[in-house]
Formats: sequence, structure tokens, C-alpha cells
Amino acid sequence: MNSSTSTSQLSNAPTTPIDQVRFAVVDTETTGLSTDDDRVLQLGVVVVRGDGTVEQEFVTYVRRLTWGFGHVGAFHIHGITRRQLRGGAKPREALEMLNALIDGCVFTAHNAKFDIGFLQSDSTRLEIPLKLTGPLCTLNLSRKLDPQRSMSHKLKDVAARYGKSTDRPHDALADAQLTAAVLPDLLAAHRVTTYEELTPHFG
Repeated sequence: MNSSTSTSQLSNAPTTPIDQVRFAVVDTETTGLSTDDDRVLQLGVVVVRGDGTVEQEFVTYVRRLTWGFGHVGAFHIHGITRRQLRGGAKPREALEMLNALIDGCVFTAHNAKFDIGFLQSDSTRLEIPLKLTGPLCTLNLSRKLDPQRSMSHKLKDVAARYGKSTDRPHDALADAQLTAAVLPDLLAAHRVTTYEELTPHFG
């Protein structure tokens, strides 16, 4: 894996209160499910504190000039068009912007394995190591609260249990915003109050 863990910019000593811990909540929309054959089309990031305070938001389409515009994948799901991609950032630019946002934050996503897989694919291909701390997966946090798996843990269903929703599902920024909105609830449900109590949930 072409990645590195950055802790130099974290103010996260073990006793750091969770409301002072910074999370970079990330969501990607892709052409499909294969990290070998598919690519990221849209990238959304919300930088948020553990108490839900939003510090920054970022979204971009990702254009694939050398890869072509003929394949946008499941348009009926994400609604991304070739015209939108033409106005997006190049893959290298998108990855560099992502690194600037996640450096010093805990990388967080709903089904983090999926998003990291695609980002690592670009990271390896472009030889740009990801500044990855964590990761923290809100899907796993939700599942741990339901050991019998009696409930759905899709993002929209997790959010609904905490009284939250979005009118733009499968939009990278909207899904990152929704994940960021439920993050404090999930942390509270796990009684996470410090950075030290957070780290067992990494990975």
C-alpha cells in the first residue's frame, strides 16, 4: 500500500477531548466497484470536530483525460455526466487537495474500506502517498452497536435513526455531510470522550 500515517499535525494526545479532535469525513462516487477497473468520479470532504462543528467542506468532480469520458458507470445511481467531469480536477490535483485536507485529521468514511481502496488505487498509480490517519469507519461503529445485526447499517438508515437525512443521496459532498452529521452521535453511543478512547475503533 502506498500510504503513510501522519500524526505530526494532530493535537491528539491520548487525553485530547473528542470535541477537539479533527475528522476528515470523505465520500467518493465511482464508476463501479472494482478498484482495478473503475475510478473515482467525485470526491467530497467535510472537516469536522468531534462535537459536530464543521470547519471546512470540499467537493470536486475528477476528470480522466487519459482515461476517456465514455464510462461514467451507474449514472442512474450517482447522476454524474461526462460534461460535469470535464469541469473537474485532474486525478493528481484531486489527490493533492485531498491530502491537504486529511493531513492532521482522522480519515473517516461510511464503509471506509471502499473509499480508501479507490483512493489508494490512485495513490499508487500517481505515486502520491496518502496522509492517512485512522481510518475510522462509521459503518463499523454502527454495526458494533448492533451485534445481532438486526438493523440496516446503510448510511441513510443509520442517519434516520438519529433524525438526519439528505435530499441528495449518492452525491459525494452530501453523503460526506450526512456521515459527518451522525459521527458525534455514534461517538457518543460508544462513550468516546477522548482521542485515546477513539483509537481502538481505527482500522
